[in-house]
Amino acid sequence: MRKNIITILAIALILIFARMFITYLDKNKSAKARMSMATPSVTVAEVQTKDIIREFEAPARVVAKYRVDVLARISGYLTKSYFKEGDYVKAGQVLFEIEPEQYRYAASQAKANLDNVKSQAEYYEKQLNRYEELVKQDYVAKSDYDNVLAQKNAFNAQVESATSIYRDAQRNLGYTQVKSPVDGIVGIINVTVGNYVSMNSGALTTINSSDPMYVAFPLDAKDYIELVRVDKVANIARDVDFIFSTGQKYEFKGVQDFRDNKIDETTGTITMRATFPNQKEQLIHGDYGKVIIYSKEKGAVPVVPQTAAMENQEGRFVYKLDENNIPKMVYIKTMGQTPENEWIILSGINTGDRIITTGLQKVIPGSPVRIIDKKADSEQKPTKESLFSKIKKVFTK
Repeated sequence: MRKNIITILAIALILIFARMFITYLDKNKSAKARMSMATPSVTVAEVQTKDIIREFEAPARVVAKYRVDVLARISGYLTKSYFKEGDYVKAGQVLFEIEPEQYRYAASQAKANLDNVKSQAEYYEKQLNRYEELVKQDYVAKSDYDNVLAQKNAFNAQVESATSIYRDAQRNLGYTQVKSPVDGIVGIINVTVGNYVSMNSGALTTINSSDPMYVAFPLDAKDYIELVRVDKVANIARDVDFIFSTGQKYEFKGVQDFRDNKIDETTGTITMRATFPNQKEQLIHGDYGKVIIYSKEKGAVPVVPQTAAMENQEGRFVYKLDENNIPKMVYIKTMGQTPENEWIILSGINTGDRIITTGLQKVIPGSPVRIIDKKADSEQKPTKESLFSKIKKVFTK
């Protein structure tokens, strides 16, 4: 009887200790499960490099190829205007008329004086020819011949002077018609008909050429150096896009055809210029926007999948892993994307850096992560039931 009691007690103790052991295993397994759930699972990839056409942005301003102030070159009252503000005019087209009567009279007077001295010069030319024969035959004194020669030379000089005066009068008469020096669009009329104008009156109006148009832009010196490094030459025609301040892209491409010979010490930029066609007159002198200038050759740049990058108020960032696989938030600067939906990296990370590509939402900078291999994880087979699981089932039935 006593043996039976001892046996029953021993079995009871064994069952109690077994139950406690199973409970311990459950708690340990639950703790591991909670820890596993707290540590986010992520996939990791190295930053790769691709050869692409490089792009560089810069603020830009539209500038007319020709910008000409139309000035009065004589004094007088403005009597006529032959255009409307905003008209397109051709070089040589008459824009204004300055009262021409006094200049027409001065030209007529100068012409009459020129004709008079010409006739006198012709008369003494004929006299000189006669006196040359007479002085050879001693019919006239040598002094008379010299006198006729002097008169002839004097009137020849007067002809030259009168010719200059007449030409000057003709030039002033021509200035009564104020003409456009270039093709372009006329601006606001600054002096209206009826006002007295002179060379000191300032611009009557301004003409801006409209096709082609220049777009000038200050390119950062670092970007310029990188552009030259990729193309291996500085002086080369490069494609340029213009983006209006509204964000709309101009439909025609321009060609970069000028660069300054110095870098501005104040701004750290080099002034460059592109020429754009402007048949539709969409580009207007003084308009602001930005340009994208493209390298002629391809250059190697780091790229990352777009899914690996996130954004906040400070900008775009990725999670970069250190040597201990601890993630760190790193802000990146991008310059567009590839056809494969990858961000092109300008700065922030380098080729070979390891970044998190999936599972980003649960990542906490500075906290550990669990790196998984998606392919291996999906192919993993279920594990066999453990011994402890079997024991647990026995004692929990």
